[in-house]
Amino acid sequence: MVIAYHLILTNYGFWLPNDPRGSWSDFVRAWEIFLAGGPATKIDSRQSVAGAPHDFQRREKVKDAMVRSAVVFTGEQALAVGIGFGRFAAHSQCSILACSIMPRHCHLVLDRPPYLIEQAANLLKGAATAELSRRKLHPFADAPYAGGRLPTPWARKQWACYLNNEADVHRAMDYVECNPLKDGLKKQHWPFVVPYRP
Repeated sequence: MVIAYHLILTNYGFWLPNDPRGSWSDFVRAWEIFLAGGPATKIDSRQSVAGAPHDFQRREKVKDAMVRSAVVFTGEQALAVGIGFGRFAAHSQCSILACSIMPRHCHLVLDRPPYLIEQAANLLKGAATAELSRRKLHPFADAPYAGGRLPTPWARKQWACYLNNEADVHRAMDYVECNPLKDGLKKQHWPFVVPYRP
């Protein structure tokens, strides 16, 4: 039985549908990305392929073909994302047990919400995006669509790992809390993160 989730939200441009390491995408929506890198590289593995050997130059060539630059949060933007996540936590029936907001993606461990994890992911992204806009820090503020709406700073969908027991939850929490250290960043402490109470 699923008791919690390790949720990974990626920024726009972080992992493309035709990434040479594979992706969960069935097709490539953007014509320019398709032309630069070919069809989607669909895989079904639930294991991370982030460290898989691949053609780095091919991956960068495809990223260069994107209509907009990949989103890389500044420290100020990451803080706004965290405030948005905190607003979500305060108004939802979902507890955040661990959180790391990285420049290109976010890791969270969530207690099992009373709704689909996909809905929780969308609500988290929406709350973070609203806070970025409120603080005039939206990455695409200077490049709105024709109607004035701003492109999302997030990739479509999310990566959700199911946590079935207390050991899984603690392992995921440790991973999320130590994730910034791998990139030479400081450990993060967010006021909305609550202790895990099985």
